[in-house]
Amino acid sequence: MPPINPKFDTTPIVVFGPSGAGKGTLLQKLFAEFPDRFGYSVSHTTRAPRPGETDGKEYNFTSMEKFQEMGVKQVANHPTFPRPRFVFISPPSLEVLEQRLRGRGTDKEEDVLKRLEQGKKEMEFAKSGGVNPKVVVNDDLERAYKELKEWVVGKEA
Repeated sequence: MPPINPKFDTTPIVVFGPSGAGKGTLLQKLFAEFPDRFGYSVSHTTRAPRPGETDGKEYNFTSMEKFQEMGVKQVANHPTFPRPRFVFISPPSLEVLEQRLRGRGTDKEEDVLKRLEQGKKEMEFAKSGGVNPKVVVNDDLERAYKELKEWVVGKEA
């Protein structure tokens, strides 16, 4: 990964949202368009690795208990960590989220149900104003990408 260009804002950005909301797809587009602008930290997930995934490469695979210890709330309230900007990638609805998760065909029924429950909690958290995130509803990939890009990079992008 190339070094971050120092002429750009280096405020950390925390991108969060339910599994199936489209975080990875949107970030891939952003990194491809601006390859010298961002550093990336491998995110954590409570799901099991899929075939071909390696711990520490695609994701850091962890337990729910450990995940909750190091989640968005802790980053937002950490006394020595620079105050990041938060963006929540949201599916249009829980119904659409369920369609996306089931459409993947990669998760067992119990995992889909866990992800839906967790997604509901994450959507409620984002609305609560706890970290006051920018909310990008991923109902149309190109529109959502444009909104995310303008928020992250600015209108000149």
